[in-house]
Amino acid sequence: MAYFAVSVDPPDTNKAFAQSLGVDYPILSDPTRTVAQAYGVADADQSYASRWTFYIGVDGRILHIDKRVSPTTHGQAVAARLAELGVARRRSDR
Repeated sequence: MAYFAVSVDPPDTNKAFAQSLGVDYPILSDPTRTVAQAYGVADADQSYASRWTFYIGVDGRILHIDKRVSPTTHGQAVAARLAELGVARRRSDR
């Protein structure tokens, strides 16, 4: 299993943000908005990308899209969705 975040901010901004939170996953940069537009989370008129979570299977198919992301509860929502999708928890997470 792999997980990461994608932001339309430049790499230096994402690096500083990740360090400030102490996250253990990469925050990828998409400053040209190419990926964000392809996934429908940004357009030319938006100064920011919508905060959505995509669950993508090992075969590359999108299994679920969560368009109602709340920063305060999203960790629990992700864990619940992964369980529903049958993704086993890592040993260190138990």
